Amino acid sequence: MLESTDRAAAITLNKVTVRLGGRLVLEDLSLDIPRGKVTAVMGPSGAGKTTILRLITRQIRPETGTVRVGETQVNQLKGRELGRFRRNLGVLLQNGALFTDLTCFDNVALPLREHTDLPETLIRRLVLIKLQTVGLRGAAEMYPRELSGGMNRRIAMARAMALDPDIMLYDEPFAGLDPISLGVSLRLIREINDAQDTTSVVITHDVDEVARLADHCHIIADRQLIASGSPAELAESDHELIRQFMGGHPDGPVPFHYPAPDLAEQMLAGQAR
Repeated sequence: MLESTDRAAAITLNKVTVRLGGRLVLEDLSLDIPRGKVTAVMGPSGAGKTTILRLITRQIRPETGTVRVGETQVNQLKGRELGRFRRNLGVLLQNGALFTDLTCFDNVALPLREHTDLPETLIRRLVLIKLQTVGLRGAAEMYPRELSGGMNRRIAMARAMALDPDIMLYDEPFAGLDPISLGVSLRLIREINDAQDTTSVVITHDVDEVARLADHCHIIADRQLIASGSPAELAESDHELIRQFMGGHPDGPVPFHYPAPDLAEQMLAGQAR
């Protein structure tokens, strides 16, 4: 279990700056993820939302600043310490990342077999419990290719929580889902968080879904944190960019047109060649 003397924050990013491929992605960004809550990290495409997830899992390190999970300074971890730390994180990737040649049962059993010495009889019971939680115990012996995209996402969720992690990370969990599958995913994230006293971080740009799910929200834009609060508080904000994002307006501080020379001048310049 992750140890912390602070019940308020499970994850803290403090003055974090990240460059990827020479591009400044996050600059002097600080935010807290409250313990035991569902927190949504939102923002326009390319704002750096998934970068925050990669910082938490220590796939990348910040150029400056610190990343803490509980009392652990994540950006300093390496080797076996990093491996032990990651066992207490459940991660649901956007595409599910299931092994297509393994049954659904074996996909969920994989982390238990890799990271514990539990006997197969106990592993079987635990896997069936996780599959029952996501409503797919009846699909245990099926292969991912035999299931819909939404069902695959639920199997991946069962695998992510196989080791009963303290923290669940969801990267765009609603992308590409039909309305029924989306509703199921919303309910599962909420129920898993509440039943297991988990801290959940949802990387998303789906504003409507966030209003139904999250306790707390952060909005990232222009490489920085521009707003934090409950979905209701953000919906009432007078900040122009927040209003554009929450309302889904096509133009505003984030413009419809990518910066370019004047169209008429560019076309005339082309005729002169």
